[in-house]
Amino acid sequence: MGNINLKQVTKSFGDVQVIPPLDLEINEGEFVVFVGPSGCGKSTLLRLIAGLEDTTSGHIQIDGTDATSLPPAKRGLAMVFQSYALYPHMTVRKNIAFPMKMAGLDQATQDAKIEAAAKALNLTDYLDRRPGQLSGGQRQRVAIGRAIVREPAAFLFDEPLSNLDAALRVGMRLEISELHEKLKTTMIYVTHDQVEAMTMADKIVVLQAGVIEQVGSPLELYHEPRNKFVAGFIGSPKMNQIDGPEAQKHGATTIGIRPEHMTVSKTEGLWKGTVGVAEHLGSDTFIHVHETGLMDMMTVRITGDIEARHGDTIYLSPQMDQLHRFDAQGLRIA
Repeated sequence: MGNINLKQVTKSFGDVQVIPPLDLEINEGEFVVFVGPSGCGKSTLLRLIAGLEDTTSGHIQIDGTDATSLPPAKRGLAMVFQSYALYPHMTVRKNIAFPMKMAGLDQATQDAKIEAAAKALNLTDYLDRRPGQLSGGQRQRVAIGRAIVREPAAFLFDEPLSNLDAALRVGMRLEISELHEKLKTTMIYVTHDQVEAMTMADKIVVLQAGVIEQVGSPLELYHEPRNKFVAGFIGSPKMNQIDGPEAQKHGATTIGIRPEHMTVSKTEGLWKGTVGVAEHLGSDTFIHVHETGLMDMMTVRITGDIEARHGDTIYLSPQMDQLHRFDAQGLRIA
């Protein structure tokens, strides 16, 4: 259960095609993250799978059945939205029970499923509270619990953590990942946050303008980006990309080097620059370097402390075995 296959799926709004012909296979039990900048089509693609948008052409198969024309309720999927969409006058118990009540399940079955979902989501002590008495993270867990009791073939998450503060986002990220390990159910998760994608996914789908740029594991995308877009999007801080003569020395139009793959010296190195802002984060320091003659600003990541003040002269040396090379079309050179 939970195998989803998209074959030449497209979506147009009037004369504007937002999803060109697209193929994608999502295997049973995978945690797949759709990631990309705003407007890249990731939420539209999720809504096509859910049946909340009609496909313009192509086919969507769910567990071998053509679901392209099926209404959302017949697809066996459960969607968790950015907004919690809870009933404020109902208790947590009744909110979770609502889809089962609509499906006509008997009370004993409802109670058993509610207890199991509440235990999995650490909501047992909150079942008799109303949403207004819960934190944002707890309310999101209730929304997930309402999806769990439906026992779907797959869960679809549309930027579910966007309304939470930074600390809650980290906590919920871990809880959703743990939930996936417990349930082993297919999950498709949409986010614009590549850190969420890297930390949660079995497989990442990177989208730009409705086109799939690359599909792979987080580390595959990090170490072997297919093109300049993926190289620049995956990784935080993002990869430094250098054009011109320096790239041509390495047989490329553009070379890329990640911030952590450079060494820093105050006396010697391949590239000379001037320290701008130094961000001291404790275990790591990010130094933003200007006036290298290579690009407007380079970012280097070092561990531990370093005395680097605004205006200091600094020397950077890339780890040559970590250089990424791209051709004139922006594609990776093997």
